[in-house]
Amino acid sequence: MQNKGLTQFNNLDSNKIGQFKIIFHWNHLDWIFADQKMKQEFEDNQYWKKCMPAGVKVDQQGNYYVSVPRWAQGIPATLNRIVIQNGKPYLEAFPSWEWNKAGSLNALQSVLGYEIDEYNRMWILDQGKIDFNPSPESSQKLVLWDLNTNNLITSIIIPNEIAPYRTSILNDLVVDNTNGYVYITDSGNGWTDHPVVGGIIIFNMRTKTFRRVLDQHYSTQDFPGFHFEIDYQPVYRKKPLKIGADGIALSADRLTLYYCQVTGRNLYAIDTLLLRNSNTPLEEIGKAVRSLGSKGTNSDGMRGDNKGNIFYTMVEGKGVGFFSPESNSFNHFVSDDRMLWVDGVAFDQRGSILFNNSRLHQIFDEPQPDIDWTYPYNFIIWKAFVGHDIKSYLYANPKPVSPI
Repeated sequence: MQNKGLTQFNNLDSNKIGQFKIIFHWNHLDWIFADQKMKQEFEDNQYWKKCMPAGVKVDQQGNYYVSVPRWAQGIPATLNRIVIQNGKPYLEAFPSWEWNKAGSLNALQSVLGYEIDEYNRMWILDQGKIDFNPSPESSQKLVLWDLNTNNLITSIIIPNEIAPYRTSILNDLVVDNTNGYVYITDSGNGWTDHPVVGGIIIFNMRTKTFRRVLDQHYSTQDFPGFHFEIDYQPVYRKKPLKIGADGIALSADRLTLYYCQVTGRNLYAIDTLLLRNSNTPLEEIGKAVRSLGSKGTNSDGMRGDNKGNIFYTMVEGKGVGFFSPESNSFNHFVSDDRMLWVDGVAFDQRGSILFNNSRLHQIFDEPQPDIDWTYPYNFIIWKAFVGHDIKSYLYANPKPVSPI
């Protein structure tokens, strides 16, 4: 393990840094259903074979959440809280079953990325589309939920001109309450038989307006001719996977936005001062993108900590690594053979990162490779220690007055 970039950890017990443990695991995802009929349909149709855990987070009360995007029919709930019954983890629709009703456009249709900020509010990014059909009008939205009171704060529609209903895949987001902005990646692979249309979306909290930048920029597109393998097996054997801008992270000082494609290995960065100025020409933004080099692996999720490091998942490397801006180095952190397509990274604000595997390369390949659905560790959520004083980028500065 290389920890040369984590210089701020030198005064800690280095033997503990990088230790990880399993906190939840499943042979397949299962829910506490609202009624017996729903449960029976779920089991009879084996909908669980397409239920993929995408991102895990924990709130200030210690509740764990997991998103399950509706990239196939039959996903019971797309945003969930983890509950324990008889010693086993189950998913419970969050905020409610009504809020997760497929086809109800005011409700959550398909959630992949979300964030829990320093005010204990959940920023939820609704892709709008189900089973890669076009997003119905008003289904794409940014929802802000107060976890302290369990109430909706606001829901803001993301229009077609910002995220095209046919091609968009609203992937992930980071929140800057200090300056009043949210940054969103659009992977642009929502139309599987169409070229990728990736981009970055900026949300201004004060004006409640969106702006799309870096549309089809080389850094937000799939890297030309990119192919990759996991365990020496080609990913998507019949048709190479193409996914644009996906992982996104914000620096602790809120001055740098980092992002990456899934089908590519480079890490990119741009100054947020340019992005926060709505008058900055799109061409100037495009020229300002910096390539920081190859991570040595492709990545899905990313997150920054309160010290400046950027943690990223290692899809090919089956684990988690981190970029240190201080030493300009890419570093391996943890890995395990069970970390098959590590999807997201989050912080528990108690010195550990949280991350999960999704097996995306297997769940949605056709035909689906043989998976032993009785194996109790098909899907896992891990916790790995990074340092006693390490938290999310959101906790790097004193709390500002939030615009929302």
